[in-house]
Amino acid sequence: MDTLEIPTHIFSQMLAQARAEAPVEACGILAGTDRRVQRFYKMANTDQSSEHFMMAPEEQFAVLKDIRTKGLEMLAIYHSHPAGPARPSPEDVHLALTDGVLYVVLSLQEPSDPEVRAFNIDDGVVSESELEIVEVGDGSN
Repeated sequence: MDTLEIPTHIFSQMLAQARAEAPVEACGILAGTDRRVQRFYKMANTDQSSEHFMMAPEEQFAVLKDIRTKGLEMLAIYHSHPAGPARPSPEDVHLALTDGVLYVVLSLQEPSDPEVRAFNIDDGVVSESELEIVEVGDGSN
């Protein structure tokens, strides 16, 4: 599987959201083309939980419509782990129901050194995918 590329300015938005919403898990959708993220859609965690996230279906549908309108594709579903590691929890794996996307986990376990990783989750089987934070201007935005 190819590397998922997240531009630094989008990663900064994800990190700011995760820090602002902690101790609640932050969540969002990453969209783009050719495994290059071009847009970050900040979503509300309707469960307001520090252990899992849930997105409102109406908000998801609006985002998916916008993604299609812009000629992009949904590349990943992102969420934070305010106090846990950058890997899917058993509940994350159980709730990973969207086929064909990666699951990106941003850990704030070490606040001064956040960690972000991407995973493919298919029928409960988790495998790590390559993820790279890239500078804007290298063709990834």
